[in-house]
Amino acid sequence: MTPATTTRPTTATRPTTTRGTRARHGESSRVSIVTRAVSGDSSTKPSDVLRHLLRSDKIIQAPCAHDALSARLIERAGFDAAFMSGFCVSASRLALPDTGLISYGEMVDVGRTVNDATSASFPIIGDGDDGYGNAMSTKRTVKGYAKAGFAGVLIEDQVAPKACGHTKNRRVVSREEARTRVRAACDARDESGSGIVVFARSDSRSAVDLDEALWRAAAFADEGADALFIDALRSKEEMRAFCKIAPGVPKMANMLEGGGSTPICSPEELQDMGFSIVAYPLSLLAVSVKAMERALREIKSDGYPSDATLPTFVDLQASVGFPEYYAEDERYKK
Repeated sequence: MTPATTTRPTTATRPTTTRGTRARHGESSRVSIVTRAVSGDSSTKPSDVLRHLLRSDKIIQAPCAHDALSARLIERAGFDAAFMSGFCVSASRLALPDTGLISYGEMVDVGRTVNDATSASFPIIGDGDDGYGNAMSTKRTVKGYAKAGFAGVLIEDQVAPKACGHTKNRRVVSREEARTRVRAACDARDESGSGIVVFARSDSRSAVDLDEALWRAAAFADEGADALFIDALRSKEEMRAFCKIAPGVPKMANMLEGGGSTPICSPEELQDMGFSIVAYPLSLLAVSVKAMERALREIKSDGYPSDATLPTFVDLQASVGFPEYYAEDERYKK
């Protein structure tokens, strides 16, 4: 099952872990670098913060953003990192399904806004889909995401047009093409000097079988991927098997809300399995859709939405930064 190991020179140091021997709540080193970042130390790159978090003693919880406001809310809620979901961006920007319809240009444009809306060193991982073409396209995607401010980028092995990982009709490229795609992403990381963290994803669990997915994950680690992700694992046993592949390379879990293929587990359970980071891909978009639909029903039936479901106007202004704007504006009136 394990592919032949290849040796690649790299300027980016892959995060290493000894998760089986780590204390769950020892966070002092993680806090120090995040504190420097939040306090405005612009010399701390978001990719550096993400690499440090991936080596930390506590699993990273990364809710998924779909626009600038949701990204800001994630940071304000006290999370250490976020993910920008292709599913959610396709839905919010285009009102279209995650079936390969959104383009690189549209994704990187939203990426700039989510990174502009958060602290300079707050790490956000961008969904790079299948790299939007061949190996050269993948390199452009990784470099473009790094310039947009992303700390990490997710690159997958699906055939175009790609699809959401928990939907039907998924197919993957050949083993060699998949490896080449990951190799190109890692080359772009190294050539750009950005240190952007490359998350290599395989959809072959659903397209082929578990053994193929595990083989590809190990191969992606050999190509230099910084972190690994197999989508749509179907049991806790499969999740544990994944975490045994490529020891020392961080693994990502995906808790797809509302009925995905993967069992929903607590952060503590995921950490005990060996995961370093967990994404929550649909939470913010899903609750937003539900809330908007409810408000529209109330307006249509009652003429006004229920006050119980609304923030005050003052609270809403605070969410989008009016107080900070007014405070800074005063500096220029004296």
